[in-house]
Amino acid sequence: QVQLVESGGGSVQAGGSLRLSCSASVRTFSNYAMGWFRQAPGKAREFVAAISWSGGSTEYADSVKGRFTISRDNAKNTVYLQMNSLKPEDTAVYYCAADYRKGIFSKSYVYDYWGQGTQVTVSS
Repeated sequence: QVQLVESGGGSVQAGGSLRLSCSASVRTFSNYAMGWFRQAPGKAREFVAAISWSGGSTEYADSVKGRFTISRDNAKNTVYLQMNSLKPEDTAVYYCAADYRKGIFSKSYVYDYWGQGTQVTVSS
């Protein structure tokens, strides 16, 4: 059973930064495609960023491109989301997701495993 635990959420003013972490309890983390999604109140869950098994390929939603950076450390079984220049519209619960396959995926239905989420609140 794969367990994903997010951390690093919190409250920040617009323009500030946060770094989210997602720790995975898996045997071979490098076998997993990883992604970050978010869900704001009253809205559907949406794609934020994804990263390939090696970290060599990344993909971002247009709304976060140039501000967010996804990365991974396979030795630590951890994926990160560095969020800079935060905006009030970035306020949401952020979820880490994993799937046992190679590739890079922006669709939530691809991912079999999800964390419990971490709240990010950006005030203006």
